[in-house]
Amino acid sequence: MKALFDTASYHCSKIVTKTYSTSFSLATKMLAKSIRDDIYNIYGFVRFADEIVDSFHDYDKKTLFENFSRDLEDALQNKISLNPILNSFQYTYHKYGIDKHLVDSFMQSMRMDLHKSKYLTEEEFKTYIYGSADVVGLMCLKVFVNGDNTRYNELKDSAMALGSAFQKVNFLRDLKADHEGLNRSYFPNTDLNNLDENSKLDIINDIEADFAKGLNGIKMLPIEAKFGVFMAYRYYSQLLKKLKKTPALQIKHARIRVANHKKIELLMRSYVKYQLNLM
Repeated sequence: MKALFDTASYHCSKIVTKTYSTSFSLATKMLAKSIRDDIYNIYGFVRFADEIVDSFHDYDKKTLFENFSRDLEDALQNKISLNPILNSFQYTYHKYGIDKHLVDSFMQSMRMDLHKSKYLTEEEFKTYIYGSADVVGLMCLKVFVNGDNTRYNELKDSAMALGSAFQKVNFLRDLKADHEGLNRSYFPNTDLNNLDENSKLDIINDIEADFAKGLNGIKMLPIEAKFGVFMAYRYYSQLLKKLKKTPALQIKHARIRVANHKKIELLMRSYVKYQLNLM
């Protein structure tokens, strides 16, 4: 039965989420059960694409990515794939009417990581951020509003801002790995070899502006999604606070993180804020 294969596919996407991101997995658990699997399905897809370009250094990444891209197109067209991750994603894609442009933009940004290592202008940076992060937020938003295009358009800008904030925090947190391990430099007009406090604060101020815009949208989300997204916002905000307190030199040489016990504590405090409407 196809239904059994679909169920196995959804479990695969859930396992991928739990394996690769404890923070995103924790936030997803706070979503209503009715939409949880669909967010796992989106995450599994974007994670696999990202892993190809970021991690598989001993293999022909370009060939792997093009094969994955071709399999993706087949999955979306035929509404089935023997790759369980793509099979689960195509289900969510069709269920909520996710725009093909969002998928194409995401894949384009991932493809850029195969050959582009520096983003020298704001335009290049924004294009990459849109494809690698904003559109992922928009895919999730389609699920959150149950495909309602009116509500989607109302919340679109804030969802993009939140996606941008999350991605920029990741870039700042992973500065050492991206710069030294992958030879990538995402932030334009910033000399990462000589990162100073002023440059760091310029980046953080930009992220804080995105977070403020994103929070306004979280307050307007349907009840099924609101607390889960608020939890993700709180986690990334906490991570940004740690980065803000960390000297620029240390950020370049260590990966700043929020300890697991702190994440649980943050969950508890966030739940109280949510229940008291103190978002």
